[in-house]
Amino acid sequence: MTGHFSAFSLVVPDYDDALNFYVGKLGFRLIEDIDMGDKRWVTVAPNGASETKLVLAQASDPEQTAAIGNQTGGRVGFFLHVDDFDAAHSDMLAKGVKFAEEPRNEPYGKVAVFSDPYGNQWDLLQLKEPKILTEAQ
Repeated sequence: MTGHFSAFSLVVPDYDDALNFYVGKLGFRLIEDIDMGDKRWVTVAPNGASETKLVLAQASDPEQTAAIGNQTGGRVGFFLHVDDFDAAHSDMLAKGVKFAEEPRNEPYGKVAVFSDPYGNQWDLLQLKEPKILTEAQ
């Protein structure tokens, strides 16, 4: 079997508020916003993403509402890769995105943790060129 991740859901308190953050502040593209009667099918993706989408899923009951902001148990659970860390970081700061730390250089690249308005932790990352291992290594 072959496959790929096509989408993953993030439970949010309100569709439009989430769109304001993900599209307005992070600069994601709105892919779909379909009225389905009692709910909407809302997907977004970073510019350049070709396969995977983020489904913004409005909480519909107390259990889902309780999960907002803690869907990964307090760990960084989402990873936004960019090709120009400094430009993305500056733009996000100017738009009011809250970072939990100053940017840091790691062996794998440049990174800083930020939060969405609901408390979910994200890594903003610019990766270094990966070292490709050959079979002989």
